[in-house]
Amino acid sequence: MSAFTQGPPTLRHPFDSDRAFRLFLGRLPAEVKAAIEPGLYRLGERAIGEMPPLAAAAEAQPPRHLPFDAWGRRVDQIEVSDAWKRLHAIAAEEGIVATAFERREGEHSRVHQLLRLYLYHPSSAIASCPMAMTDGAARVLELQGSPELKERVLPRLLSRDPASFWTSGQWMTEKTGGSDVSGTSTVALPAEDGSFRLHGIKWFTSATTAEVALALARPEGAAEGSRGLSLFLVELRDEAGALRGVRIERLKDKLGTRALPTAELQLEGAHAWQVGPAGRGVATVATLLNITRLYNSVCAVGSLRRGLDLAWDYAEKRIAFGRPLIEQPLHLRTLAELEIEHAGAFLLTFRAGELLGREEVGIANEDERLLLRLLTPLAKLETARQAVAGASEVLEAFGGAGYVEDTGLPRILRDVQVLAIWEGTTNVLALDALRAIEKEGALPALSAELERCLGRDGVPAELAQRVKAAQEAIAVEGGRRFAGGRAEVEASARAYARSLARLAMAALLCEQAAGGDPVATALAEGFVPTLERAVESLRAFPPGLAAALRPSRTG
Repeated sequence: MSAFTQGPPTLRHPFDSDRAFRLFLGRLPAEVKAAIEPGLYRLGERAIGEMPPLAAAAEAQPPRHLPFDAWGRRVDQIEVSDAWKRLHAIAAEEGIVATAFERREGEHSRVHQLLRLYLYHPSSAIASCPMAMTDGAARVLELQGSPELKERVLPRLLSRDPASFWTSGQWMTEKTGGSDVSGTSTVALPAEDGSFRLHGIKWFTSATTAEVALALARPEGAAEGSRGLSLFLVELRDEAGALRGVRIERLKDKLGTRALPTAELQLEGAHAWQVGPAGRGVATVATLLNITRLYNSVCAVGSLRRGLDLAWDYAEKRIAFGRPLIEQPLHLRTLAELEIEHAGAFLLTFRAGELLGREEVGIANEDERLLLRLLTPLAKLETARQAVAGASEVLEAFGGAGYVEDTGLPRILRDVQVLAIWEGTTNVLALDALRAIEKEGALPALSAELERCLGRDGVPAELAQRVKAAQEAIAVEGGRRFAGGRAEVEASARAYARSLARLAMAALLCEQAAGGDPVATALAEGFVPTLERAVESLRAFPPGLAAALRPSRTG
């Protein structure tokens, strides 16, 4: 009996395989497209050629914590593989952070940078995570840093030279909880030179091998709660590169992102400089979170794309029941549905990127700023859910091979699961979107965006009508829940936010279809029914049901 053999899936260049990417590039101003396309093409070649073996090697040799040297001295070194270091170097060379700050394409510079991230991330072994925090830290320093920090630290974060490139961590999470920073117990004690010394525990710190980090801490004597927190730039290392004032308790053993060193730290007088006004730490760090949440969205969309590319290729090669999978209608429909999800996620994410780019060069109007404020949590929460569901579907498309570690496919699912947790869970982001609506009045800006998209000449009339009907239904259902009291509003926030996210995706897909491209039209036609199902889901959960199902405690 002959043994079963099956050729592995192979990756094609994104310019050939990724319709959403090509359609978006085609909508950019001609001069911008001409300027950025050659570099994107070269990065695409690296992402399918040079980088995947590095990512596999980094995964196979995860970081190690060496607390002591051979003579018993505490050194707290984290050893990472040469492959991980090379992935960092590629990020610097390709300007994964720097591109947005060089602003060579003006308002389109942020979109250019996010397109580069989109290509880089799936082959990076999650080296995209420290890039996200580095980007956010650079923006915080650009806006709020002292002249000395701008001169000494900022150029390092934006360097394209791997030898001088620094990364930054983001240290917010403590034992009291991840998203609720009001209980932060880290204390900042002033030093004679105007700096501070931080003392406390940071429970989950990625990018532990970074040179600097942004951390929340409470200056000695400051008020309790969020109002007493300030933001600090921690300088982790001395001139020899050794940690100072930082003790590594352990590396985290995680479900995924195994190549990424994530640690629990004890701060023992860590050297830090205040960034931004005293007592405004949460507001100051919001700038960083907006960027890292957008990175999260781009990484979610990029991960879904990678899984799809592999699944499409495999479907052409795998013969089952006498013919390739791609010729079997049900399998073809399954992959097409994932393609539609990816297209909606891509457009919502890069619309937020466009708005951020306009804000960063100072030309965004008030409606655009409010729209960005709302789309950021909506995109983050919905694309993360899409990535998790999509990765699970991709593994199923490979059958048993999708469950075998040797294929590398299970890593896709393990790694995307974190995207629904990092930078705020789905529920946290839903409540943040609710704050943007209730306290900042962002909903009219979204309505104006929908009107802009659906009002374009050439938008298929029937699809526009169905999206508008869904918009009205969401408004009615949202109004009914808002009238039901605070508990009902918050209980409905998740379904409401996801409905709004899909509403925005549908409108953006309709706008894209206005050009008459048959693929763009097919994507819009395929996505609108998913919006209508989201509206039904919003309606389906009766008020008060959650409280009724809460387990009772007796005895």
